[in-house]
Amino acid sequence: MSAVFQSILPIFAIVVLGFGLRKSNFVAADKWQIVDELCFWVLFPALLAGTLINADFSQVELGAVTTVMLLVVAGTTSALLLAYPLLRRIWKIQKPQYTTVFQTVSRYHGFAALAIVLELFGDAGTAIIALSFAVMVPIIQFINIVVLVSFSDTAKFNFSTVMLTVFRNPIFLSVMAGLIINFGGIPMWKPILTFVDLLGSAALGLSLLALGAGLSLKAALNPSKEMWAGVLGRLIGVPLLMGTLCYFFGVGGMTAQVLLIFASVPAAMNGYVLAKKMGGDAELYASVATVQTVLCFMTIPAVIWIASQVLV
Repeated sequence: MSAVFQSILPIFAIVVLGFGLRKSNFVAADKWQIVDELCFWVLFPALLAGTLINADFSQVELGAVTTVMLLVVAGTTSALLLAYPLLRRIWKIQKPQYTTVFQTVSRYHGFAALAIVLELFGDAGTAIIALSFAVMVPIIQFINIVVLVSFSDTAKFNFSTVMLTVFRNPIFLSVMAGLIINFGGIPMWKPILTFVDLLGSAALGLSLLALGAGLSLKAALNPSKEMWAGVLGRLIGVPLLMGTLCYFFGVGGMTAQVLLIFASVPAAMNGYVLAKKMGGDAELYASVATVQTVLCFMTIPAVIWIASQVLV
């Protein structure tokens, strides 16, 4: 377990550096949105497309892995929806707090997952992470928007608008392009691949710095039961569900460990923007995401170690 911790320590250090750059005002807070936009619209799509174009899926159990991922989304969504009446009755939870708990448990910070997998498993692991993006990201985005609208007192649900938002997502488009080129055997001109690789190589470092810059210690220092529901659900509940399904469907070895890393990373920060725009509790989101990010660098090594012992 110590070897895994040492492997992800540099990743944590980059996140801390991003936080320090923002807190010291070396890079002003309002400039980090530009970094986020650059990563989201250009760099990370290039990284995913390049990874998928070159990925070797011959050793990946596509049927079992896809089934596990879909069941994790379905199980997480069902558990969170079923929990709402209980949380409302016992905790008197309000709709904005509930939608934020829902988002922070169901969303995944793919940038962080990919950085950790690259460090631990190299290109073999990134193919599985990229496949996870293809299967889970569009569905999770759709579900979260529907939940936000359904529990909002102001926003109205429009199916075509939601679907357009999901399918215009550059992550989704780049993943689909990479899969089509890979499985279609479409030849690519070498300068284009080099261009994509060069863009992608800048993605992870910048995205991790931006993750650190988005953390809010002020929010995290005001803990609440809703915050801990989001933290424990994301870092313990979802990995436990993922591990159980991997065991049941016979997914083991590196594949199971990669899926569990994906299940164990903190919530994506783009949910903060949705919470702010669609009636969620943005302050709570910042609090949950900050605590998740700090604690995940202790929980992820434990999750990987357990997986290596059980899911062989």
